[in-house]
Amino acid sequence: MTNRGTSLDPWYDSYAERTAGLSASEVRALFAVASRPEVVSLAGGMPFVSALPRELVTGSIDRVMAEDSAMALQYGGGQGLRSLREHIVEIMALEGIRASAEDVVVTTGSQHALDLVTRLFIDPGDVVLAESPSYVGAIGVFRSYQAETVHVATDSLGLVPEALRETIASLKAAGKRMKFLYTIPNFHNPAGVTMSRERRIEVLDICRSNDILVLEDNPYGLLWFDEPAPQAIRSIDEDGVVYLGSFSKTLAPGFRVGWALAPHAIREKLVLLNESAVLAPNSFGQYVVNAYLDAADWQGQVDTFRGIYAERRDAMLGALGEFLPDLTWTEPNGGFFVWVTLPESLDSKAMLPRAVKELVAYTPGTAFFADGRGGANIRLSFCYPTPEQIRVGVKRLATVVNDEIELLETFGTSTRPLSVSQRDGAVSAPPPNIS
Repeated sequence: MTNRGTSLDPWYDSYAERTAGLSASEVRALFAVASRPEVVSLAGGMPFVSALPRELVTGSIDRVMAEDSAMALQYGGGQGLRSLREHIVEIMALEGIRASAEDVVVTTGSQHALDLVTRLFIDPGDVVLAESPSYVGAIGVFRSYQAETVHVATDSLGLVPEALRETIASLKAAGKRMKFLYTIPNFHNPAGVTMSRERRIEVLDICRSNDILVLEDNPYGLLWFDEPAPQAIRSIDEDGVVYLGSFSKTLAPGFRVGWALAPHAIREKLVLLNESAVLAPNSFGQYVVNAYLDAADWQGQVDTFRGIYAERRDAMLGALGEFLPDLTWTEPNGGFFVWVTLPESLDSKAMLPRAVKELVAYTPGTAFFADGRGGANIRLSFCYPTPEQIRVGVKRLATVVNDEIELLETFGTSTRPLSVSQRDGAVSAPPPNIS
């Protein structure tokens, strides 16, 4: 064996090859600075859990401890709590999905479900098709299993069917093996767009004709503002789609409860993988979420979240129009995110340290591509900061963008090194979540 070990990591030679795909986010250190209270962070996709009345949660916990503590504090089954799976079926019915609780697998958040599906299907070198751009957490999972992520073009109506056809044909000609298409059709992360119903049908037909599974990730589907998104892709086809859902956005991420709805044969294997990974998903979290769904007006609470996020979306779009009118951006009808396009001459990753110095943070577009693209894009999140903070943050961002444009026009470069204090601050604290 070639000695690849280093003094910093004496175990380097012993790691599995797939660990080469494990890496921290390229902006991880910089987000530590953004965690300072004086910085307006438009970066993290953190739900505004303060809008969840405390008594709804404490009441659910009290009921669990009074009535079900012996089971809630014990190991559970690998498929998840039956009564919770029945609730999940009712929730999915709101988006047109007809399903059985037997085909639902509860997971530790939908990120865990995404990992299980990838583990089930991907061999090293297999191709995963994904929208352009795509969710940073999914790209990390695919990379960790040594998959090749190939992006497919999107526009304001979501994934472009003709681009999907062309990409599949090109990959087939190159002898590549495609396992599944990963898509976030509703209020996309990071692009904010929603796939039209006509495209959902066409995309599904393309995948079926090429024996490609569709992995539909839908954490934001119930968080619409003006009108609901089209019914789920899974509502059209029960056999060619694995559907992922989560309570992280409609309740709270701290419970770490999500799920996968899969065709029977896939479901059986997901249960086995779930058991091998965690023995059983979080029993206590499942019981508390189940008690909440039993007793609370949870749809009314989702309505409350919708109103809060719609107001913040409006604040962000208004601020962009006022302070950065020459840029372009998406206008989401739900979810958490706006995708902004900068002048091609700017580099969103290189610009971030200057933005943090101006006390505003965002996520560079490069985080959402597996192939290095996205330098002229940024993702702005409106879910957590108040409307007033959003306005302040966008105004600060405008100062940075306009300064960068002026430097380029004057000197032909916007490159300026970080100061020592910025370098030190960038590694001084753990980074906030950027999902």
